[in-house]
Amino acid sequence: MSADLIAGFVAGAALIIAIGAQNAFVLRQGIRREHVLPIVLVCASADALLIAAGVTGLGALIESVPLVLIVARYGGAAFLLGYGMTAARRAMQGQRLAVDANAGVSLGCAMATCLTFTFLNPHVYLDTVILLGSLASQRDDSGRWAFGGGAAGASFVWFFALGFGAQRLGPLFGNRLAWRVLDTLIALIMSGLAVVLLLG
Repeated sequence: MSADLIAGFVAGAALIIAIGAQNAFVLRQGIRREHVLPIVLVCASADALLIAAGVTGLGALIESVPLVLIVARYGGAAFLLGYGMTAARRAMQGQRLAVDANAGVSLGCAMATCLTFTFLNPHVYLDTVILLGSLASQRDDSGRWAFGGGAAGASFVWFFALGFGAQRLGPLFGNRLAWRVLDTLIALIMSGLAVVLLLG
């Protein structure tokens, strides 16, 4: 295993493993056991795509067109506030764990939400395309792609562990209080991230 691959894995893990909107969504869907495989595949594949874009030099182009990040900032903030209010309403109403697919959201809705969390979050572009891309650009051609491969690998490991590992928390979330606590945390995280985006 090359040093560049390991460095990419460590750098990718450090940026991806954080409490954010996307991770909170994956955690919630994992606990509900709703569309977990397609969700983690979409999240990890989107990261891999953005990391590859960074490795090929797209980060420099994005930095030269700040309008892209401005649109993502305000669009992302609006979406996060909306999702935060939805989580706050769920927290006030209370619920139990529902493993019946008919009781949750459709696959299409889950995919749309997942893609929105991914591509309307300017931090995703800053972390994957610009930061990881700039770290990769400091290496030669083979080392650059090994670094990018390591970072993408960290994303796959993290999202699969988060999505399927969350299922072990299922018994805990069989009561309304646990769901209320989780949804309250999600509402606070989403709203806080929206404020950070607006002030940033």
